[in-house]
This record gives sequence, C-alpha cells and structure tokens, in this order.
Amino acid sequence: MLQSIQTKRLLMRPFTMKDAPRVQQLASEYEIAANTLRIPHPYELSMAEEWIAGQPKAVQEQRELTWAVTIREKNLLIGSIGLILTMAFEQAEMSYWIGKPYWNKGYASEAAKAILVFGFKDLNLHRIHAHHLSRNPVSGRVLQKIGMRREGRLRQHIRKWGRFEDIEMYGILEKEFSADE
Repeated sequence: MLQSIQTKRLLMRPFTMKDAPRVQQLASEYEIAANTLRIPHPYELSMAEEWIAGQPKAVQEQRELTWAVTIREKNLLIGSIGLILTMAFEQAEMSYWIGKPYWNKGYASEAAKAILVFGFKDLNLHRIHAHHLSRNPVSGRVLQKIGMRREGRLRQHIRKWGRFEDIEMYGILEKEFSADE
C-alpha cells in the first residue's frame, strides 16, 4: 500500500478512480502534454481511468510509486508526482506534472522535495534522478531548487510528436541530500 506524504501545504496520496475526471481535466491542457514524455494530447477520461487502474499493480510489483498532489486545505488535486523504481540499483527516476492553473506557486518544488525525503529515508535509495525537455527550463529550476545537479544533456534522445528532442539530466545522491535545505 502506498503511504501518504504531507508537507506544509500539500498532501501526496494514492490516486482513486474518483480522481479520473480531475486528472483528465488538468492533463488535457496542451502545455502539460507538450512538456511531458508520457502524457498524450488530447488526454481522454478513459486514459486517466486506465492509468489510475494500473497503479496498484505497479506499487505491488515495486515498479512505480505515483501520488496525487493535492492542496491540503482544499483537498484539491493539482497534479501528480512519482518514482519509477530500479531497486536492484537502489535508485529511482522522479517524474511530476502540476496543472497549469497551479504553476509558479512552488508546489512542484515542495512535492519533489518531500518525495526525495521519502525516497532516501523510507526506501533507502542511493540515487534519484530526473530529466526534462531542454526547451522546458522551468522544470530544470524545480530540480535545482531541490538540490539536484545537472549531469548533462542527451541530444535528440526522445521523439515527441514526430520531433527529436534533447533532454537535460539531473541527479542527486543520498549523501548529497539534506532535508533541511
């Protein structure tokens, strides 16, 4: 069972099927799909339902942990954050998206920092890494704010909507991380 994680303003909790319409509403924004690797556009309700339905199995198989990012006071779903686990190497890849109406409020950084704490303290990970499209430097600033270091660029590494894209790689080791920063 995926445990909930709480911060000053946020609650990260497991998704439920009741979240599907809200996920579809937020993830269907063109800018969300354009800046993520795995969200298509348009994003249909059935896609949200299928994605949520697959999460318990991913947790059970220790492949992926995905949380709904919610504003605690309002119990309002604003995005998603997750860890794709490679436990054999004691590492994980972090991924996240925050709905467009909630950009530039520090929610992504707050959620990501909490997930780093969870990954290093609860999962005993050695390394957590993340990447973003080179044309989306805002995502890189989130990763820098939580203490990740830029490790390089992979040129034309992925293909998004028929176009090859560069990605920026970031990472942090457990020994480099400080929850107090």
